Amino acid sequence: MTPTRLALLLLALPAAALCAQPASRFDGARAFEDLRKLVLIGPRPSGSPQAAQTRKYLEDQLRAAGIAVREQPFDAVTPAGTIPMANVIATIPGERADRIAIAGHYDTKRFAAFDFVGANDGGSSAAFVLEMARALKGRKNPFTVELLFLDGEEAVGEWTGTDHTYGSRHYVQAARADGTLAGLKALILVDMIGDRDLGLHREGNSTSWLTDLVWASARHLGHQRHFLDSTTFIEDDHMEFLQAGVPSVDLIDLEYPPWHTSADTVDKVSADSLQVVGDVLLDALPHIEAYLEGQK
Repeated sequence: MTPTRLALLLLALPAAALCAQPASRFDGARAFEDLRKLVLIGPRPSGSPQAAQTRKYLEDQLRAAGIAVREQPFDAVTPAGTIPMANVIATIPGERADRIAIAGHYDTKRFAAFDFVGANDGGSSAAFVLEMARALKGRKNPFTVELLFLDGEEAVGEWTGTDHTYGSRHYVQAARADGTLAGLKALILVDMIGDRDLGLHREGNSTSWLTDLVWASARHLGHQRHFLDSTTFIEDDHMEFLQAGVPSVDLIDLEYPPWHTSADTVDKVSADSLQVVGDVLLDALPHIEAYLEGQK
């Protein structure tokens, strides 16, 4: 979509939907502290005691913020055998049951040769979604907001076949089975958004109108240095939702030298990067809601 077409789209959205929301605040420093505490747990691969400890931390924080939360357990058949996994689902009721999901994975990839603590890859997304839940708790949300902490994004072996995105695949299958998938109107996925040198390319598989609205907010806030106009294609948790017909956008910085190495540590990520992404999504959310309102 060209900038001119996007401007016309924004002008066509209901004005009341864009100005009726009270300001919400994302606290990058608090998100960074959550990230630091998650990293202190150590490696957090699916099925491990550390993964269970991570879920407990997330759930305790959500409940302390007054947000309803539940686990969605399942058994994943992997190249290493059956592994028990669990998504964590937090819900902030809105004016309607139709919902927008903000998601990220909390697991870290398993490595036998070294301890992988995943400050950016697993830590940043989980901490970000947790802080976004706090930011949206006091907001008047026209749509119900679902915060998804997905398990099993990482491949147990290599990223081939179905050895990846176990949690998102299970969520979609369960939502299709219980009839709630149709109520999911959009998914915003974050993954590896804590890089000190943050550079997010437009993800080419993602839904164009959703990507356009997020990038428009980045321009509005002056964050073009971090939200780049170039496009790359990445497979991630959003693919399971796209294949099910859910409009989805993936915010991911895969140009991260410590990716899947022992160097993915807290000193490689920053509160500032988390803050940038948080501010952009809070700015974009009313536009996304208004766009969806216009689709009725």
